[in-house]
Amino acid sequence: MEKPTADTGAPHTLQRRLGTTDAVLVGLGAMLGAGIFASLAPAAAAAGSGLLLGLALAAVVAYCNATSSARLAARYPASGGTYVYGRERLGDFWGYLAGWGFVVGKTASCAAMALTAGAYLWPDHAHVVAVAAVAVLTAVNYAGVQKSARLTRAVVAVVLAVLAAVVAAVFASGEADAARTALGADLTAGGVLQAAGLLFFAFAGYARIATLGEEVREPERTIPRAVPVALGITLVVYALVAVAVLTVLGPDGLAGAAAPLSDAARAAGAGWLAPVVRVGAAVAALGSLLALILGVSRTTLAMARDRHLPHALAAVHPRFKVPHRAELAVGAVVAVLAATADLRGAIGFSSFAVLAYYAVANASAWTLTAAEGRPPRVVPAVGLAGCLVLAFALPVTSVLAGTAVLAAGAAVYGIRRMTAR
Repeated sequence: MEKPTADTGAPHTLQRRLGTTDAVLVGLGAMLGAGIFASLAPAAAAAGSGLLLGLALAAVVAYCNATSSARLAARYPASGGTYVYGRERLGDFWGYLAGWGFVVGKTASCAAMALTAGAYLWPDHAHVVAVAAVAVLTAVNYAGVQKSARLTRAVVAVVLAVLAAVVAAVFASGEADAARTALGADLTAGGVLQAAGLLFFAFAGYARIATLGEEVREPERTIPRAVPVALGITLVVYALVAVAVLTVLGPDGLAGAAAPLSDAARAAGAGWLAPVVRVGAAVAALGSLLALILGVSRTTLAMARDRHLPHALAAVHPRFKVPHRAELAVGAVVAVLAATADLRGAIGFSSFAVLAYYAVANASAWTLTAAEGRPPRVVPAVGLAGCLVLAFALPVTSVLAGTAVLAAGAAVYGIRRMTAR
């Protein structure tokens, strides 16, 4: 089986065009998305005064996952991310299951982000805006990964500016009260774990860097550098935003907020920021959608190469050097979902699928030898345990939906193996 790891110029391989800065920005574009606008309220409802503990726990698990993924990506710098790592280190089935969960879970996330952007930009016609957004961003990705990276720069700049404005307005006001961040009697371990599982949704974008491993220059050096930098910046930003919102709304106010950042701005006496936050949330959702389409199409490419998906999807455009058929197929499926269903409640389901995906990544990293760049054993061990605990701490409906999707994938795999024999 051929596993492309270099830019050979062959028609079936992608081209290495992304440097370290581009890779960091791709990760930031995926992480600094609508997650911070959408996940704070449900996380506060679960954890109450333990919200910041949930954020810290999600960050620890994300760090372990990111470290394991970065070491594996340096070893296997090909499109597909954990699908490739699981296949190479644990066997074909585990790679397939990781890829299946990622493609299904993230396809639902794509539709959710498109609808989130539509709801912010034109609420009465959210589905129309969502479909248009999918079409435009699929076209951007089709034109080449560098075009996507340039657009991501603009998205990251806008989102960071909006978040900085909210944090500055809150801390400059006389309404911020640090006592509102204190732990209270409502603190429970189950609530903190569930909040961490929900907040993990906002961190999961660093995988986009590893998934694009076949398009990164000097991946052995670039990916291990880019992943922790992107994750570190995101953690600092999220911590500042969470603390700022808590100091003016408190855990109860945040839990009941429909638009937490807008509500925080109003509570701080900066109501003029509310429409700015609305635009920032829409841009963040579009940035997440751009990165999600990139990630899903590359995993689809890798699975198609191994014929787990139709082999026609493995084609690479001779000029743009992108998996154009995979991108068009992903764009078409997401557009249909965005036009016909409201999947904005899919955060928990997507978190379960992605946590299962990273569990496979950590198990794969555990098998690396010291000569292969294995991280300290505690990293994949904590990452694996954390993924499993957070996955099953999610709301029951999310766990059931995620388990059903993975079971369906395993059944499809088994049927195909039996048919092949």
